[in-house]
Amino acid sequence: MKSPIPQSVLTQILRAQQNEITEYHIYSRLARRVKDKGNSRVLQQIADEEKQHHDSWAQYTNQEARPRRLIVFLYYWIARVLGLTFGIKLMEKNEERAQINYSQIVGVIPEAQRIIEEEEVHEQKLIALINEERLNYTGSIVLGLNDALVELTGTLAGLTFALQNTKLTALAGLITGIAASFSMAASEYLSQRSEGESERASTSALYTGVAYICTVALLILPYLVLTNYLLSLVCTLVIALAIIFAFNYYISVAKDLNFRRRFTEMALISMGVALVSFAIGYLIRVTLGVDI
Repeated sequence: MKSPIPQSVLTQILRAQQNEITEYHIYSRLARRVKDKGNSRVLQQIADEEKQHHDSWAQYTNQEARPRRLIVFLYYWIARVLGLTFGIKLMEKNEERAQINYSQIVGVIPEAQRIIEEEEVHEQKLIALINEERLNYTGSIVLGLNDALVELTGTLAGLTFALQNTKLTALAGLITGIAASFSMAASEYLSQRSEGESERASTSALYTGVAYICTVALLILPYLVLTNYLLSLVCTLVIALAIIFAFNYYISVAKDLNFRRRFTEMALISMGVALVSFAIGYLIRVTLGVDI
């Protein structure tokens, strides 16, 4: 006769069981919706394993767990909007399993180690099989985003003090930004072609150009809606930091990279260029005696 499972351990198992059935519904729903057949098969395989894990835990709890519908809805749409890899890895990072004491469970039920190992190892291998186009062009996106942040924050900072007029600064920044976006896209296209990546060249150029122009639009926005040039500059710098934060968080989750190091490096470069450019704008205004 088996010893009864302590209530504290049973609570841990029930929580793990609910996690498994919740993830089963997320993966199954995604598997039915994604167009890529390879990704769909991988997602369904993960879903089936989640269901098997739920059933294995049920042997100890003698209960059927119900999925958390809000979590299913939330992560399904995160994955659909922001990408499968990001949505799935974010879920794996933030799921409630972090609050589960697996060592306590294994201490009472040694055979549970198999479920835990499958959860931690096999599923990560399956997730790595997911092929997502946007992640294949991360380098092109980084090129457009980073260049726009460094170049335009510097340009706007310099123009802000040189012109001291939000509309003129917005006009000059917009012309500069649009011209630079086409230039960067063309450069990326030629770079890919020269490296023998003819099939990727057009798509890489598109990702670079779109990333650049979207960043330009966000950075110039304060100058279009505000009248105080210094407040506009502050808002632009805040937006730049927000873009750097959001993008690096996305990449760090999707590609398992160090978020803090990437964010700090990119933020220091962008803000440093902005500071130097602001000083140059001041010196040029004073030296040339410009007064608009």
